[in-house]
Amino acid sequence: MKKLRDGLFKVVLSVLALCLLIVIVLRFSEQGTVAGPQGETGRLEKMIVANGSVAMDIDLNRLDGTNSRSRKSTLRFTAAPETFFTILAFNDELRGSLPSSMGLIAQDPGFVSATLKASYSQLVIESMPSGGDYELVVRDAKTGFVYFNIEGQEFDYKAEGRVFSVRNGRLLISKEFAAELGRPSETGSGVGEISITATMRPIEITQLVEGEVISDVMPALGNAEAGGVPGPDVVVGDLIGLAQFGSSSGTQVGLAVGTDSCNFGTVDLNWFALPLNDHPVIPQNLYRMSGGASNNERFEQIGQSSVKHAFTALTQNLCGLGCNGVGGSRLGSGCSDPYSAGLNAGPALGSRAWINPFNGSYPRGDSPTPPNNHNGHAHTGPSHRILTETSDLNSSLNAGATYYAEAQYITPHEYAWCQANPTQCNMYNNVSYRRYNVTGTTCAPGSSGCYSFVPAASTVRAKRAVDAWTGATVVEIKPDSGNDGVGAVAYKVTNPSPGVWHYEYAVYNENLDRAIQSLGIPIGAGVTLSNVGFRSPPQHPGWSSDGTLGNAGFSSAPWTQTQAAGALTWTSETFAQNQNANAIRWGTMYNFRFDSNRPPQTANATIGFFKTGAPITVQVQGPSALSTNVSVSGRITTSAGQGVANARVSITDSTGNIRAAITGPFGYYRFDNVATGGTYTVGVQSKRYTFTPRTLLVNDNLTDVDFVAGT
Repeated sequence: MKKLRDGLFKVVLSVLALCLLIVIVLRFSEQGTVAGPQGETGRLEKMIVANGSVAMDIDLNRLDGTNSRSRKSTLRFTAAPETFFTILAFNDELRGSLPSSMGLIAQDPGFVSATLKASYSQLVIESMPSGGDYELVVRDAKTGFVYFNIEGQEFDYKAEGRVFSVRNGRLLISKEFAAELGRPSETGSGVGEISITATMRPIEITQLVEGEVISDVMPALGNAEAGGVPGPDVVVGDLIGLAQFGSSSGTQVGLAVGTDSCNFGTVDLNWFALPLNDHPVIPQNLYRMSGGASNNERFEQIGQSSVKHAFTALTQNLCGLGCNGVGGSRLGSGCSDPYSAGLNAGPALGSRAWINPFNGSYPRGDSPTPPNNHNGHAHTGPSHRILTETSDLNSSLNAGATYYAEAQYITPHEYAWCQANPTQCNMYNNVSYRRYNVTGTTCAPGSSGCYSFVPAASTVRAKRAVDAWTGATVVEIKPDSGNDGVGAVAYKVTNPSPGVWHYEYAVYNENLDRAIQSLGIPIGAGVTLSNVGFRSPPQHPGWSSDGTLGNAGFSSAPWTQTQAAGALTWTSETFAQNQNANAIRWGTMYNFRFDSNRPPQTANATIGFFKTGAPITVQVQGPSALSTNVSVSGRITTSAGQGVANARVSITDSTGNIRAAITGPFGYYRFDNVATGGTYTVGVQSKRYTFTPRTLLVNDNLTDVDFVAGT
């Protein structure tokens, strides 16, 4: 009976949302469209971009802050096909745009300004929610960074051909871009204009008679490549409404994020609610990127939830695919189904322990081991939600950090279809993420509403959150293709100070049932390590019928680290030692790190598994071994660049031992067999010229220890 009430609640919410949208749009319609005193009559079309072009005329000198005369350049883009930039038209008259974004495909990257080059291939035009200072902005789709606000634009819509255009939009430098350029006083300065021309495609057509909805049609998709993926294919189309739910408990809070699922497949996806066991389950995760000079040194998972068991598929059209109208026990081809953050907050969410993430299997709800049984335990505010430490959200402790919500759909139908149709496997694109900004500091026990979350970018579909880690390399792993799922190893090496390299690794398990139990990084001779660290997200406490051994919950014990046999290795307990060990189970990511005195080189990390399977190696970067015989060389020149012959060059180690060499006719010198790991002083003596000595840390061959004569 509860599931029926939940299903009816979702339907009522959908109807109310549609009515509210119509009221908001129609209250601004001209009086000529009114058919009678009870409401309006006409056709309301919701449209997205089928194709289009964008031009930005930018004064590069004004953008780069130079005072020379205008130097204009036109940056040209095409709109990403079927991009979800949405407008509304009533009786063929434009009524405005909805919050949405238009992906841009760069056409001439050779003419881009240096200040835009890093983001040029991932820009979007975003239509902002009402109430803000600007309707449109230009931002980086991956990081959410706003480059330009758009002001003074003129909208036009021609019903014949459904052509939407924007003209005379002034590009204004945003506050954050001005700060990045080091010119905060230029916030709001104009640097050019933008124009947009797009052919629109209707994704929903509503007929109204005196305010009453007579019909609501979702047109079939004309483009076979969008929404026409063979087989069933559920994707997280959008993440919305990240928020704290319930009160804090101890040092932890519970969060939840809403998810809109879309079936990009041609086959209706099974959505049979409990007690049946053929429907998707939905976990939620939270990540933080922080650390280092640019706040992107590390990317860590800071929270995870239990799973929402899906029920009652609706027939919405969020992804603009053209819903075929099938709902209820199946999510129709092209259709979308919304779950608000409130629905995903539970707290009646099921344990992840019951789920086989590869084949999507879990017990029936009417079996002796139901997967969502909450009898015998009480809920606190954080229970089963995205369990997060308040210190990880505290903006005073995490200044400049960025946050990423992630959701995933695990479904048995896609696995079954893949087994029967090996060329139509859509099991590995079920994860999406969205960047959020977080504000709030402390949260006393029992407090609610301590943190606010504002989306900073659009949802990135079918990508893991770790893909947003700036400057990192992400390597996918498939230890047993066809028999188990996939994961990823991400790594990044930075050089925070001279002679120190920081190594950061993130190991992510997307849907590997075997789980991950160890990570080994090769460490060569002469390598010194410090600040060795490990990080894992908090585990939910055990509860009766949670699917773990003895209902004890999964362990949160830190992994053991050892350095032996030429490797630094982190390990959890083995499966034989503890079936509830803190292994990297599906939908989670753990971090490993250290500092070293050695620069990076290509190395093979070793990944060991928890339940079954032989270890595998993954190419990463690790510290290079210390060389015992290196050379130090360079050239001695005059200020005019001529080589100084017969100059005496000396190299002195930290104990005072001195070696000398004489430069050749062109001023070159070389010392071989220099011991590594020490500090040396190199000096030059010449009858005609003077030179300033140099102090060097020698770890590798040095070929550019040059000296120029003083004047």
